[in-house]
Parts: sequence; C-alpha cells; structure tokens
Amino acid sequence: MHYLRVLILGVLSVILWAMPTAYASNNPGDGVNANSLTGKITDKLLHTPLPGATVYLPDLRVGAAANAEGVYTISNLPKGKYVVEVHSIGYAAYSSLVTITGATTLDVELSETLIEKNEVVITGANLATSARKTPTPISIIRRDYLDDHISTNIIDAIAKVPGVTQLSTGPAISKPFIRGLGYNRVVVIGDGVRQEGQQWGDEHGIEIDDNNVGKIEVLKGPASLTYGSDALAGVINIVSPDPLPLGKIKGNVSANYQTNSGLMAYHADIAGNNNGFSWGAFVTQKRAHDYKNKYDDYVFNSRFNNTNYGANIGINKQWGYSHLSFTSFNQHLGLVEGERDETGRFIKPVDENGTAGEAPITDSDHKSYSMTVPKQQINHQKLVWDNSLYLHNGGRLGLTLGYQLNKRREYGNVLLPDVPELYLHLQTFTYALKYYLPEMNGWQTTVGVNGMQQKNENKGSEFLIPAYDLFDIGGFAVTSKTFNKLTLSGGVRFDNRSMRSKALLLDEEGKPAPAGEAKFDAFKRNFSNVSGSVGLSYEASDRVVLKLNAARGFRAPNISELSANGVHEGTIKYEYGNQDLKPEVSTQVDAGIDFNTQHVSFTASLFYNHINNFIFSRKLFNQAGTDSIPAADNEEGFSAFKYQQTDANLYGGELMIDIHPHPIDWLHFENTLSYVKGTASRGTDSTKYLPNIPAARWLSELKARFKKVGNSCLQNAYIGVQMDMNFAQNNVFTAYQTETPTGSYTLFNAGLGTDVVNRKNRTLFSLHFAVDNLTDVAYQNHLSRLKYAPVNQVTGRSGVYNVGRNFSVKLAIPIEFR
Repeated sequence: MHYLRVLILGVLSVILWAMPTAYASNNPGDGVNANSLTGKITDKLLHTPLPGATVYLPDLRVGAAANAEGVYTISNLPKGKYVVEVHSIGYAAYSSLVTITGATTLDVELSETLIEKNEVVITGANLATSARKTPTPISIIRRDYLDDHISTNIIDAIAKVPGVTQLSTGPAISKPFIRGLGYNRVVVIGDGVRQEGQQWGDEHGIEIDDNNVGKIEVLKGPASLTYGSDALAGVINIVSPDPLPLGKIKGNVSANYQTNSGLMAYHADIAGNNNGFSWGAFVTQKRAHDYKNKYDDYVFNSRFNNTNYGANIGINKQWGYSHLSFTSFNQHLGLVEGERDETGRFIKPVDENGTAGEAPITDSDHKSYSMTVPKQQINHQKLVWDNSLYLHNGGRLGLTLGYQLNKRREYGNVLLPDVPELYLHLQTFTYALKYYLPEMNGWQTTVGVNGMQQKNENKGSEFLIPAYDLFDIGGFAVTSKTFNKLTLSGGVRFDNRSMRSKALLLDEEGKPAPAGEAKFDAFKRNFSNVSGSVGLSYEASDRVVLKLNAARGFRAPNISELSANGVHEGTIKYEYGNQDLKPEVSTQVDAGIDFNTQHVSFTASLFYNHINNFIFSRKLFNQAGTDSIPAADNEEGFSAFKYQQTDANLYGGELMIDIHPHPIDWLHFENTLSYVKGTASRGTDSTKYLPNIPAARWLSELKARFKKVGNSCLQNAYIGVQMDMNFAQNNVFTAYQTETPTGSYTLFNAGLGTDVVNRKNRTLFSLHFAVDNLTDVAYQNHLSRLKYAPVNQVTGRSGVYNVGRNFSVKLAIPIEFR
C-alpha cells in the first residue's frame, strides 16, 4: 500500500507540473488555440450535404456533428496525427489519419453501402487505428446489432461473434470465451479499466449494463499489452457511448418484452455537451421469471432482476480532457440446482414450521418474479477518472484511476432467506499512467505503467476462498509505423503480481476462531513474466489486406485455482485449489486475410496457441472409483473437483463471407464458421482433450435492409432469418466423468425492425421484433453449466436444457432537446 501511495503522489505531481505547461503551449499569443479541424461531409454519388453526420477523434474524445450544410468544426485541438472517424446512418464508416497543425481542413465523401469496411477500433492498440492496419483479429459489434438481436445480458449479446462463445448458468449469467479460453484469460474492459468481479467463478457474470453501450470491440489472442497481463484469450472492450458534439442534448427511452421468461426491461438515458462540458446519466430496470423449454417446462429458479444506473461528467478544453464516470450494477438471481421428485417435477426448499424441507413446485411458482433460495445478489459499483493532458512537445500524458467494489452474496438457507451464507467483499483500485510520445519519423509510441491493488474479505458464514491482498504492477512500451502499404506494430511488457492469502481457523461450530481446524492456510506467492507481440498488416491492394501476428502472454493463477476449499453453490461443485500451480505462458501465432469489394466481404483467420502449465478443473474419484463427496460443509452431496495443470495446444480459426449481390444491394447474405480444438500435450485417451472447448459453429443469415421503404415514414428497415448450427462436440475431457459429449443442434431465428420518421426525416421511434429458436428445439449448449444438473428420473435425461422459443419486441424513442 505504501508503494501505491508513493506512485499516486508522483503521478499527481507530474500532472500539476504538466498542466500549466500544456495549457501555455496551446495558447500562444492571444490565448486562443489555433489548432482546429473543419470540413464538409457529403454524399459521394449525389454530392449533397449529410446533415447530422458525426465526426469523432477517439484519442481526444472530442467530436462534432455536421450542420444543415454538412459543415463541421472542432476547435482547441493539440498538434499531432490522429485518427478521425466519420459516421452517418446508411453509409459506410470512414476513417483517416489526419495531421492537425493550425487550421486543418478535412472534407469527406461517404458512400452508401451496407458493408462496414473501415470501422475504427481502439482495443489493445497504441493509438486509435483502423481495422485494416491492425495485425490482430478484431471484431466490432455496433449498437444497431445489439438492438436487432435478442439478449438477456452483455455477453449473451455478443455470443454470436465468430470465435466468441459463452459459458452460461441460465439466462442471467454468461461468461465470455474466446477461441476456447475463458475465465481470467479474457480481460473485459469497461469505461477504460479492467472489470474486476470474481471472474474465476462459473456463475459469476460480467457486471456491465448491456444498454449503456456505444460499441463492443473483441480482440482475439494474447496481444494486449496496454491493459495488463491475463489476456491469453483476448480482450473485450465495452465502449460507453461517445460524448455528444458541442451544443447537443439528447436522450433515449426504450422498453423490451420477451415472452419466454416474461422479461420486462426499461431503459432511459440523457446526455449533453455545452461548451466542452459534457454530462450524462442512465438507468435500467430488468426482471424475468423462470424460463421455459420443451423438455423441462419452466426451469425453477432461473428468474432474475436488475437495477442498474450511472452518471458521468467531463470537460474538454485546450489543455486536454478530464472525465469522471460512476456506474452501479445491481442484480438478484436464482441459482438453478435442477433437483426433481419421482414425478419429474422440480422441487423447492420450504420452511415447514421452523424445519427446512422440500416440496414440488406449483403452477404459481412458474411465473413468479419473487426471489427464493438458493439465490445470489451482486452489487458492483465502479468509479473511473480518465484524464489526458496535451504537452508542449506534441505528446500527451494519460492518467486513468478506477475504484471498484464488488459485493457477491449467496443465500441458501430457507429458514434464513435474507442472511447470506457466502459473502465475498472485493475492493479493486486500478491505475494506468501513459505517455504518448510525439511522432518520431512516423513511429507512434506509447510507454506506461499500470496495474491494480485488490483486497478480498469473507463476510459470510461459509467460505469458498480465503481473504487475500493482491498487488499487480506492469510496465510496457508499444509502437507502430506505416511504411506505404505495410504497417508494423509490436511491444513488450513486464508484469509482477504478488498475492498474500490469509489463514482461517474454524471452531467446532464452523465459525472463525483463534484456534481450531484450518480451513485455509496462509501463503504468499509472487509471479512475474515478460509478454510481447509483433505483427504486420500489409495492404496488398485496396481490396486485400494480409495480416500476421505473433504474441507471448502470461497469466498468474487466480485465488480460486490456488486455494479454493468449499461448496460452490452455483456450479454444483465442491472445489479444491492447488497451491503448487505455476503461471500459464502462452505463445500464439495468427494469420489472416481480409478481402473487400462493394458487394463482397471475406475474412479468414487461423491461429495456433501453445500454453505451458494450462490450468483446469477435473472431478475427483474416491478409492472405490466413484464420486468423491466431501462431508464437511457439503449437505447437498456435491462432487469434488480440483485444479491441475498440463501443457496445452489450441488451434482453429474463423471464416466469414458477407455478400450483397448486384443489383439487389439491399440483400445481405452472411455466413460465419468458427472452429477450435484443444488438446493436452501428454494426454491419454480420456485426458487427451481440454475441457470447456466449444463445438464448431456455422451461422448463416439472410437479411434485407432498406434505407427507405417507398414513400412511407419507414427508414432503415430490415427483415431477416438466421440459421445457427452447432456441431456435436465429442472431443471432451471424459476422465473421471468430468465432462460429457454434447449432440448437435440447429436453431432458427428471425427478426424485423424499422425507424419511423416524420416529414423532416427525424426519427420518432424505432421498433424491433425478433424470435429465437423459432422451431422450439430442446437443446443443451456444450458450455452450459446446467447440462450437469441431476438426472430426471422419469425421462432419463441428464441436466437442464436451454431456453425454448422466445419472442421479443423492443421499442426505442430518441429525444433531442434544443
């Protein structure tokens, strides 16, 4: 803690020194910053202005909207080279690298097209750059995609991206997997800081509101050097909506209803920007009863409810910007155990005159929104302060500080339904200081230091992991340069993580005591390693881009893998850690090709990933060759699992082709194929394959999009159908019955929607209809934890099935103030 205080004081001293220097450098003579960007946005074919088109500089977090004549102006900019992105509904996104020096002009002509060929990204990069110049595979999910598709949480919303899957525990809990790797191997970024909320747990979702999103960027592979270690699989960067252009005040209200679980969601937000002072706020409420499928009928205790809210303020001036944001994610959700009686009906815990008992569920339980045990309550508060100062030499200094408080409570006693048994109290402080060097001979370089400090406490009566303190620090340098058609980028990083676990002794009643049986032993571990990456992107022509990237990643074992000892209610397991675990080290090579024309877009990516000391959990057997069931703290009789290691190899890739056949350009036919295979280097028949490897998947979508429907008030309309084919997964870790094969299944989805506008082409509201699993297929996804719930003795089917047919209607109303 002493070192952290010294670091913070040092950073603040640098800022106080730099601010007047930076301010003076951008205010020569009369105190007015002469650096600006102005221009006109027009239709490339008709040469008519595009009022409302947005111009945005991601690195500087400042932008403008074109006026009625298509003209925009952005003032008070620092000198230097920056990526500028331009957007207008119905047109291909445009991006360009612009040198700002004095009064700079950039006129842009946008082309009408439905294939996004040049979307700007910022994930894992030195500075904002276009997808064409990034050597690593990146997928971008825009806001309109999230509106068009049915989802129940933020990861569910992106689980159809090629190479991305979700490990789920019912509709409310989803964890991201990228190319077969998940948990702490995926770093999730929200509001510019890494999301920290007990990611090691199967039933621990991502505490970010899916309505407060501008776009989502998925970086595949261990190439993120600016966000810290752990990202062996990649990074998911959830980007909040951009600050509004100057002089704008806008808001939105929306509602969503889904038939399968009776989900009702409401969202409202408002934001404004007055003379560089920006602000915003949002609130979301969501609730659902138990979901239903053809085999299980209503799945008892799969209900959930959310209340999320947040606010932000910021200022953009001649010296730079400073933004402060706060979000609060609050969720109650049931934990499905899947136990049934002899008739096949789910059973529920009941209070029988002061004695805990069980009873079959009734018809009134099916559609109840009330929570019952076992249940979980999550409260996640996050405060982020993001700053950027423009320096006199053309460089920039960035400082981001974050504080997160994650309170996770599990309730399992029907006699005391409001008293948590497991209560994890996690505080995380994150810090990042970056220096963006001025451009030198075309090289764009950033050096920095970042990390986090964590403190986890147990405040319940049950204990799964020990209380611990963690301190993490890393230094990095990343750089890139474009040589005509070739862009070279890379970097190096050194990380050190220290962890101190606290001992816990329990008395005969299972309560903490100075003396007694040891639940957890105290230990100290220190992990350090070097990561790096080097890659190139070669624009062979205007249509073809070739990419190659090699990266080395590092991940230290998490607290659960090292020292878990207890019942993990939501995963139906008793878990044991392993203090002898070593860090994982990944070496990965990616190769890809992008081909784009006016009517066809084709992308192919291949990868090979070798991981030393890969950590995974396997089931334990006793001497009789049956499930090992620890007696202590395990009244449910859950099987025991323990973490172990092996060297692993993962390989596969993604293929995407998007066709708009001429002359029916409004027709959109997209196909994506994802495949990954994971094997242990020294595995035998039953241990040859790694657990939790998703099945191969083929997504095929036929969609029609219309910028305007005749002379009606309908614009940006679409209608489409989708086939989601999941192949059988028979390459599983069968040792000790840890994992079972999963059969193939095919789902059909459909959707339609439109914007309704007035005579001035102003959007009055947007309406979206969708249906998932149109044919009501009963299926189990290979990464569903509910697949391992108890057997239904009547049907002989093992586990619980996924959501059945689900209709959705969504209404969104934009509000603009003068």
